[in-house]
Amino acid sequence: MENRSETETSPFLSLFSALSYGIASMAMVFINKGILMQYSHSMTLLTLQQLATALLIHLGQQMGYTKARGVDMQTSKRLLPISLFYNANVAFALASLKGVNIPMYIAIKRLTPLAVLIAGFSSGKGKPTAQVTLSVLLTAAGVLVAALGDFSFDLFGYSMALTSVFFQTMYLVLVEKSGAEDGLSSVEIMFYNSFLSLPFLMFLIIVTGEFPNSLSLLFAKSNSLSFLLMLILSLVMGIVLNYTMFLCTIVNSALTTTIVGVLKGVGSTTLGFVLLGGVQVHALNVTGLIINTAGGIWYSFAKYQQKKRKPPRLTSDVEAHRK
Repeated sequence: MENRSETETSPFLSLFSALSYGIASMAMVFINKGILMQYSHSMTLLTLQQLATALLIHLGQQMGYTKARGVDMQTSKRLLPISLFYNANVAFALASLKGVNIPMYIAIKRLTPLAVLIAGFSSGKGKPTAQVTLSVLLTAAGVLVAALGDFSFDLFGYSMALTSVFFQTMYLVLVEKSGAEDGLSSVEIMFYNSFLSLPFLMFLIIVTGEFPNSLSLLFAKSNSLSFLLMLILSLVMGIVLNYTMFLCTIVNSALTTTIVGVLKGVGSTTLGFVLLGGVQVHALNVTGLIINTAGGIWYSFAKYQQKKRKPPRLTSDVEAHRK
C-alpha cells in the first residue's frame, strides 16, 4: 500500500471535507430534533438511517458507481465492537434530544473530551498537557453552570445524553486502538458500520417495545408531505454525515474532525436559542454555555499546538478517489 504524508493531501480536498462535515453535523442536530418532535421512536429512526446507508452503498456497488469491496468476515469481526458502540452513542443521543434543548445537548456532548482524557489516563497513555487538562475542566464546568440555569431540566434527557458521552468515548478509544480506517475507504467503513448495525438495532427496537407501533405510526404519518420530506431529509443527511465524518478524519486527521466539531457546536448553540423552541434563556444558562464554548475552543487550540510540536507522521493512502 502506498504511503504519503499528510501535507501531500490537496488543500482544496482538506478544506472541502472539513467544511462538509461541519455543515452536515450542524444540520443533522436540527433535522433530528425536528423529526423527533413529530416522531418519537428514535431507535426506529436510527435503524432506517443505517438501512438506507447500507442499501444505497450496495446499490452503488452493483451499478459500478463505488469501488467498495465486499463484506470480509475477518474485517467484520474487527469492526463489530466499534459498530456497536457507535450505534449505542447515536441511539442515546437521539433519545436525549426528546427532552434536552439543543444548546444544552451540545454542551453535554462536549464532556466527551473529559471522558476521553480520563479513559486515556486510566489506560496508561500518560499525563496530558496542562493546557489540555485545564481546557477540558473548563468545558465541564461550563456544563454544570449551564445545567443550573436550565429551567427545562429533564432528568431522562440528561441521563441519555451522558450515556451517549460514555459510548462515544468507548467508540473513540476503540477506533484509536484498532486503527479501523487502515486500508478502508470512507464508503467501505460506512458500509461495514451500517451492515453490522442492523441486527443489533432490529433487536433493540423489539426489546424496547418500539416495534410494531413505530412502523404503524410511520405509515400513518407518511400521509403528511411535510413529515415525509423531513424523514427523507433525515435519511439522506444521515448518510452524508457519516461519509463526511470519515472522509474528514481520513483526508485530514482526527484532530481536524474534533476542531470542526467544536466550531460546529458554537454555531449550533447560537442557532439553537432561536430555532425549534424549548430554550428558556437565563443568565446562568447563557454564562455556562459561554464558558463551555470557550473551553471547547481552548481545548482545540491546545491540541493543535500539541500536534504542531510532533514530527510529521505518514498516513495510509486509503481513499478510493486516490486509487
